[in-house]
Amino acid sequence: MTAYMLAVSHPERVLSVVTLGVPFIIPGPAGIQFDLLPKGFYVLRWAEPGRAEADFGRFDVKTVVRKIYILFCRSELQVAGDDEEIMDLVDPVAPLPPWFTEDDLGVYATLYENSGFRFPLQVPYRCLSMDHGVTDPKVTAPSLLIMGEKDYVMKMAGMEEYMRKGTVKQFMPNLDISFMPEGNHFVQEQLPEQVNELIISFLNKNCST
Repeated sequence: MTAYMLAVSHPERVLSVVTLGVPFIIPGPAGIQFDLLPKGFYVLRWAEPGRAEADFGRFDVKTVVRKIYILFCRSELQVAGDDEEIMDLVDPVAPLPPWFTEDDLGVYATLYENSGFRFPLQVPYRCLSMDHGVTDPKVTAPSLLIMGEKDYVMKMAGMEEYMRKGTVKQFMPNLDISFMPEGNHFVQEQLPEQVNELIISFLNKNCST
């Protein structure tokens, strides 16, 4: 969201844009159609002030990070029932994904113990419907979107069609999309060498001096 907004608001400062896992969405109330999201979907739950804090607060930080990596590397949407929270969707004995080690978990947990979860809950979940006063939401810089085909985002209503049919190019006319067949929402950690190669090739093509 911050990369897209910078490119929209200050195009003269942006040479190119590379994003992973989430395509351009119109900023403000017209962007995400919340009424099309499943009831109990994590985006709706985490947009509620205090709800995720109460959910996370039942566990230590390391357990929260563990649950997030297990849950969000799946291809299914994260939808909680009326009598459960998002963290309840993860089996306590479920293993970490094979590309995310216990050492990785320890480093991430230490970082979140210092920073807390307030900012990643605020951006993007609690400002998705914020009106930024953007009248022409367009990214004109050369752009690359890297999407894992097993990313749960692909199953959000209309999202795959939005990308595959090129509708997103109404807002990003100079966009290239690379779909990675085995990639999930953490594709940069899951397949770092392939992602790096895509990014470097894109930059060499579009940003050489």
